[in-house]
Amino acid sequence: MLHVFTLLLAALLTFPLVAEAQKPIKVGMPMPLSGPPALFGDPATKGAQMFVDEINAKGGVLGRKLELLTRDSKADANEAVRVARELILKENVDFLVGTLTSAEGPAVSVVAKENKIVFIAPIPKTDQLTAADKLHPYVFRVAATTTMEGRSAAEIVAKWPATNVATMSFDYAYGQDVTRAFVDHLKKIKPSVQIVDQQWPKLGEQDYNPFINAQMAKKPEAIFSSIWGGFFVTYSKQAKALGMFDTIKYNFIGVGEAATPETTKSMGADYPVGIWGNSYDAFYWGETPAHRDYTTRLSKYLKDEYPSSWAIQGYIGMQFLAEAIKKAGSTDSDKVAKALLGLTVETPIGPLTIREKDHQANRGQLYGKTVKDAKYPFAIMKPVTYVDPSRFMD
Repeated sequence: MLHVFTLLLAALLTFPLVAEAQKPIKVGMPMPLSGPPALFGDPATKGAQMFVDEINAKGGVLGRKLELLTRDSKADANEAVRVARELILKENVDFLVGTLTSAEGPAVSVVAKENKIVFIAPIPKTDQLTAADKLHPYVFRVAATTTMEGRSAAEIVAKWPATNVATMSFDYAYGQDVTRAFVDHLKKIKPSVQIVDQQWPKLGEQDYNPFINAQMAKKPEAIFSSIWGGFFVTYSKQAKALGMFDTIKYNFIGVGEAATPETTKSMGADYPVGIWGNSYDAFYWGETPAHRDYTTRLSKYLKDEYPSSWAIQGYIGMQFLAEAIKKAGSTDSDKVAKALLGLTVETPIGPLTIREKDHQANRGQLYGKTVKDAKYPFAIMKPVTYVDPSRFMD
């Protein structure tokens, strides 16, 4: 009887451990899934889900499956905070990976700090997210920053035969920060430059005609824009109708991923071919075997011959989280946060490392001039170049 009792007691004590081991690791993802921002948010979510499906097929992480719980943040900071809290308090997620805009990211970072839960931002760029006075143990970024992006663009524009430059950006954190980084660096490396005009439409503006007309009256020779996503589609169509691109001889650079396959595909013949832009990824890049393999898998997963560029940010965000959990040997946020410091991961675009001092990955972007190519029914960047951001990070 004593032997039977001992076995029963052991079984009862082990049961909670077995049950815990079988529970999924829940990851909450607040991300814009409606309106113009969904042009980027939807594929980023699908990229995260692809990673989850792939790793679960191999047995998961620490013997547990990953479960991704997505919520539409509507690209609104208040809504992003609401759904993040709901995911933590009602759904009991273990981690957060998500947000898109530079208004959402810092807002959700505060929620992560309050709840002591790791938050990996795969898209928001504003320097404010990981600035010294905002940094805390639980926030990490695997996207570029506004400093890295603005300086990269300035290096390109500095080589153009233009001295009178104008800017067009939304009046919020991302637009302000990336424009400041661009202007400051451009003036530093090309002192002859004059900033002749700066326009600041509100985030989500739909009528850009007054801003474009006011800007063209200042006769710029080149324009820098950080208007992004579906908003760039609207802005560039209106600018094209007003003859803006012809007037400045296509000396236009659109950061905020204005040259993504999503954007060029969605615009078709309306895209202002000849401008410069950037993107986190491009299915036609094909730089390494790892990237070609990823693109093949993504194309199959999305059932799209010309797959998304934004999927890679969701994919990489989840990749870093999974590797940190493995390294920590735990899903405890404090242990995973420490594991993320200095962590290097072999991603589809090469090795990336999250720096210890500012929780920032050395994530660069692809840049290039858009052209027509007989292979594709939409514009692509050619040549397309990956710009290493290392010298622009501090």
